[in-house]
Amino acid sequence: MPSWRTTLTGAGISGPRLRDDYTRAARRVLRREPAPYLALRLLAAPPLVPALAAGLAFMNLVDDVAETGTPQQRVAGLAALSERVEAALESGDSPDPLLRAYAHAVDSRGLPVHWVSRFLEGAATAEAGFDGFAGEQDFQDYLDAYAWPGVLVFTGLQYQGGPDPEQAAGWRRFVDAAQRVDFLADLREDLADGRLCIPRARLDEHSVTRADLERARDTPAVRALLAAECRRARTALDAAHGIGDLAEPGLRPVIATMTELMAHQLTAVERAGAAALRRDIGYGLAAPLRILVRAARRRPV
Repeated sequence: MPSWRTTLTGAGISGPRLRDDYTRAARRVLRREPAPYLALRLLAAPPLVPALAAGLAFMNLVDDVAETGTPQQRVAGLAALSERVEAALESGDSPDPLLRAYAHAVDSRGLPVHWVSRFLEGAATAEAGFDGFAGEQDFQDYLDAYAWPGVLVFTGLQYQGGPDPEQAAGWRRFVDAAQRVDFLADLREDLADGRLCIPRARLDEHSVTRADLERARDTPAVRALLAAECRRARTALDAAHGIGDLAEPGLRPVIATMTELMAHQLTAVERAGAAALRRDIGYGLAAPLRILVRAARRRPV
């Protein structure tokens, strides 16, 4: 693995301020999401790494603003952030180092800015005003408004000129699976924050109440509900199987690794059953390291 300085140089990033901007963005990702960061550094083609790190840092920034404070504070924060992002994309400059790095990445990689605008709009509506899903269609609408453009403001940077329709559709399948797994793994934390991410219609199908989930009741009905949600997530993960073929060659080892980590996390949720209501189901430490080491050994030299 080349040093970070060598990686920046190989990606054509010159000038001390811009190099520092990308470094700050990468450090933000490392603090918040160490597993994806390590996968990028160890497995991605070095010329792709700085832009993708900036893209992931930007996606995380928007997520954080959309999930912090009261609904009114979220909307106000996102409106202010959207103005700063628009100005950065137009001018290529910003007082914020992260936005400077991201604006440079968008420009140099040619990512269509409509994905950025769509993500910010979805953050201000679907995410900031989130009040759960009535049924499956509401979940799909959430993906279209927020989660899908959210993943493309990051992964779309792998493609010079942005993703084509087939590639974008592949990432739509990927994010369907990723969001289902994430919601299941974070059930306890989401419920504690007042977020119910399982469609209410499916609770009704199993005669489960929100209070049953909030109180972590281990009943046959609750177990049946969670098992059914895991089956849906597993089906979605299977449907996203071909996403690696749609990725740029330099990112395929990362995508394979992240997909394997998702499958590992889903298996942990399946095994936990109702215990997933009492503790978040993370990646753990041993499994990600094992998966990363195995992937690094397979990576072409």
